[in-house]
Amino acid sequence: IKLMTGSRVEASHFTNGVGTITISTGDDSTEVHCDKILVAVGLEGNVDGTGLKELGIEMQNGFIVVDESMRTSLPNVFAVGDVTGAPLLAHTAFVQGHVAVETIAGLPTTRIVAENIPRATYCQPQVASVGITEAQARERGLEVKVGKFPFMASGKALGHGDREGFVKVVAGAEYGEILGAHMIGPEVTELLGEVTVAQALDATVEDIGLAVHPHPTLSEALKEAALGAMGQAVHM
Repeated sequence: IKLMTGSRVEASHFTNGVGTITISTGDDSTEVHCDKILVAVGLEGNVDGTGLKELGIEMQNGFIVVDESMRTSLPNVFAVGDVTGAPLLAHTAFVQGHVAVETIAGLPTTRIVAENIPRATYCQPQVASVGITEAQARERGLEVKVGKFPFMASGKALGHGDREGFVKVVAGAEYGEILGAHMIGPEVTELLGEVTVAQALDATVEDIGLAVHPHPTLSEALKEAALGAMGQAVHM
């Protein structure tokens, strides 16, 4: 169901196995019947009554605006976490806190690249990604090479009886730098760490592809996808 501007869900419930969603469209309302209801809860900024605006701290869409050092529009005030806006993730807040404290202490620190923050969705099957997609890369005029490896060809996934999904790697065509990785399948959120380390070290798909991965493991799917980006996948 795609809600039009000005409409919202008033209520939802199940009766005798039939789901009913009541949608308000201004003065009117309508009911939609369905077999299943998925409730996806989002987050929005909430700074009303905090006094931040009165202090002169810049806001945007209910969130506090910060620079790359986590400094607000007031030089001696820093902000980290969900109050600074997307990506609204716990590990984002952790690294923002490090950056803020190191800046305050006068220590050298790192620059946070929002699109390289790993994104993990703990559903079944799991969904995980980091960096940009193939489409986004092409929209930016980048030449890319892509590798994709299905878990159906993974010994570890077959052993677990959970073989649905795949790992996809997007890399720069000339140098093989890792632009993004996108995965769906068993425990794929555990594979994101290797990609983020590779990005931090400016590693390439060749580096991941040539690195020895233990067998049988799910991480082999990432290795194979990296090799696939070079046209060298072994088990495909």
